[in-house]
Amino acid sequence: MPPLSPAHPRALSWACPRAIRRAAVLGLAVLAATFAVACLDADTPDGERPPATSTTTEGTATGDAGGTPTHTATQGPRATPTFPPPVAQPAPVGLVTAYPSVTPERPVELFSYPLGGYEVALVEREGVVYGLDEDGATPILDLRDRVRREGSEEGLLSVALDPQFSTNRHVWAYYSASDPRRTVLARYEATADGSIDPASELVVLEQEQPYANHNGGAVRFGPDRMLYLGLGDGGSAGDPLGNAQDRQTLLGSVIRIDVRNASEAQPYAIPSDNPFVDDPEARPEVWAYGLRNPWRMDFDAATGDLWAGDVGQGAWEEIDILRAGENYGWPMFEGDACYQPGSCDDTDGLTFPVAVYDHSGGRCSVTGGVVARNVSATAVEGAFLHGDYCSGELWALSTAPDGAEPVLVASDVGPLTSIAQVGTEIYLLTFGQPLQRLVDQ
Repeated sequence: MPPLSPAHPRALSWACPRAIRRAAVLGLAVLAATFAVACLDADTPDGERPPATSTTTEGTATGDAGGTPTHTATQGPRATPTFPPPVAQPAPVGLVTAYPSVTPERPVELFSYPLGGYEVALVEREGVVYGLDEDGATPILDLRDRVRREGSEEGLLSVALDPQFSTNRHVWAYYSASDPRRTVLARYEATADGSIDPASELVVLEQEQPYANHNGGAVRFGPDRMLYLGLGDGGSAGDPLGNAQDRQTLLGSVIRIDVRNASEAQPYAIPSDNPFVDDPEARPEVWAYGLRNPWRMDFDAATGDLWAGDVGQGAWEEIDILRAGENYGWPMFEGDACYQPGSCDDTDGLTFPVAVYDHSGGRCSVTGGVVARNVSATAVEGAFLHGDYCSGELWALSTAPDGAEPVLVASDVGPLTSIAQVGTEIYLLTFGQPLQRLVDQ
């Protein structure tokens, strides 16, 4: 892995400064701008870049920021999101090591785990879930016999507890599999001692994957107790198969399904209020679409809004608030910049990001995070925390209507792959490093 580039505070170029948001609310046109493309498709969580297998408009990779511009990007109109109650502007935080006896290799998820005397569960991309306590890590689920790991974005990508875990002990996992290459959403059952039985697997959904990258993968339960799953566009570069704008595939979308009564006979049900449930030209599971590779997402506990980081192609990373039935514009737009010349004039029906940032300062791939609510690190209370895998920066974007400017709250955190809130604590997961916990400075 190449060394991380130094952080550059305030070097980000953001989509929604205060004046632009006000202009969007008033329905004014947004000025066009020309952007430089930094590099090719650099979106893998572990920094290993699979070769593009299609022709794109990015040109040749330069290896660093500031490469020769290869296309003109046009900013489109912004969405007008419904914001949660005002909160204080975020401020920098400190980092302390959590669980110092544990150094995960490729962690992708962390969550509270109330069985077996463990405090939290840690998910490794290789296919193992560990229960953690102050003494170390103990394997509680091993799926390496069925998890495909050949591609740098393949593996065990997400695990979540069922909303009724205290009574049903159901655990949900999303992973890559082979023969054919596909991703799998499955349910397992935990036992009283805290272990999770791999033989209890109930496969609920399978999705064929044409390429090894862009698997997305965050499994999240909403306040409505429905299961939400983010899927990437199927991979390669530039969405060569057109999946993100095709509502007849699940690729390039967030789906919403009802798994409360999942069984072999009926793995899931379609919620009657899904936005395309009566549309013959769409899969009824689709809840939002036009996404490239949503890597980590989180429901705001105060508002129910679903926030996500959607990994960009080669120039722009984006932060979105995902809503039912909305189209987030990929591949016509990368962030709010025109990616496919000739397809960006008509923006009707598109929802643009809350914020974007470019690849200056060694940035390459957004890691979506969590909306911090009731946390001990009060400096980021009420903000959406997100970071960049390559630069090792952690940013906080206030969810208040006047909190348009993100704040750099930590630097050099390492190759950031996931952010988790467990109880009142915020944890950072990075490849090859101990877990870190946020504290007030």
